[in-house]
Amino acid sequence: MIKNILAISLTLFMLTGFSGCHTKNKIQEVNKPALMWFDATANFSLLSHTDSIDYYLEKVKSIGFTHAIVDIRPISGEVLYDSKLAPRMTEWKGAVRDSSFDFLGYFIRKGHELGLEVHASLNVFVAGHNFHDRGQIYSGKPEWASMVYTPDQGIVPITSLKSKYSAMVNPINPDFRQHILDLLKEVTAMYPDLDGLILDRVRYDGIMADFSELSRHQFEEYMGEKLENFPEDIYAWKTNSNGSADYVPGKHFKKWLEWRAGNIYDFMDVARKEVKSVNPKISFGTYTGAWYPSYYETGVNWASSQYNPSMDYDWASPDYMKTGYAELLDLFTIGNYYTQVTIREYLEENKVVKNETDYRGAAGTWYCVEGSCKNVRGIMNGLPFIGGILVDQFYNNPHQLSRTIAMNLLDSDGLMVFDICHIIEKNLWKEVEEGFKMAAQNIRP
Repeated sequence: MIKNILAISLTLFMLTGFSGCHTKNKIQEVNKPALMWFDATANFSLLSHTDSIDYYLEKVKSIGFTHAIVDIRPISGEVLYDSKLAPRMTEWKGAVRDSSFDFLGYFIRKGHELGLEVHASLNVFVAGHNFHDRGQIYSGKPEWASMVYTPDQGIVPITSLKSKYSAMVNPINPDFRQHILDLLKEVTAMYPDLDGLILDRVRYDGIMADFSELSRHQFEEYMGEKLENFPEDIYAWKTNSNGSADYVPGKHFKKWLEWRAGNIYDFMDVARKEVKSVNPKISFGTYTGAWYPSYYETGVNWASSQYNPSMDYDWASPDYMKTGYAELLDLFTIGNYYTQVTIREYLEENKVVKNETDYRGAAGTWYCVEGSCKNVRGIMNGLPFIGGILVDQFYNNPHQLSRTIAMNLLDSDGLMVFDICHIIEKNLWKEVEEGFKMAAQNIRP
């Protein structure tokens, strides 16, 4: 199987409306990979039988997708294979899956039969679902829960914040880090024909995490001095006139951001080495949000180590660039999750965008697909990246879905579509095909 995304030479897709899994319509070429994501829980009932997997893999292949990304560790920390290390998810919202069914194994066999690469996705620094009080944190590992510094409650476990669906983990918790590294190696060993791993949620929950005593002590060791006031030396909360709260950086704020990003870099470095020790040929990849100007809030620096963010951003220390992990990746996909496609469209509205991991909203031409691709290209120092889209953002404007697909295919090094369930829910296959068609004909949105 092809491992380097730049080496993919042919991607086939249909020019006209889809009328089944097999068609005689003319095929054109696109020289970039296209990834379809299969979420673990959203598709749990639908993909519990081989005939459904067959149907949808054949369908995405016929449109032009080259990769199937199969989510096997949702945010609960349960897994969708027969693990010796983690609980197996056999039921979700009343749907029951036969425990004898090798879900991932079948995806690999059928995908390879069709000429698709199959990569397994795992959510990393999360181990519970707060909406359902379900998962590893809720079933014996409460100490894994990240401690978050809130404006109204002070420092509390993330499980107490029911507005957050992901019960995130402190990334430096040694017990959890060993658990997730062992899990990555287990998957790699159990499925030697797996083409790659894509790690999701390799991050802190956001700016409020993690303020545990463990984090305090390790940060003090990193700085080489004791904190006089914790957490105020990092930042303090200030209540605005409208009742909302904002964080005000303290004297060690930049160093804290640098340290957090270094923790994520260290994990990615170790994880790559560990999985490659089991299978040197497996692709090591990740998904992150594309909004780099505010992604420091999650403790993640996905840029090239050759890019110096301190030249552009006042939150970055000169040493922050040492935490850039782009060079560790074989496959990198980012979420260009913007409803505006072109820079021109953005400038007409100039709207503030607040993404899932942001505490504050942001504005600027970065926050459209075209602008994001242009900026990411520089930050990645020429390394390849795949532009991702969130389909349910376009339920009320399906034509814009076609345009964002085309723009990502034209301006990034490929396409990632999240998630197949959203396409199925609103029957948006025609719009997906149209996006591929526009890119093949080099029609810019």
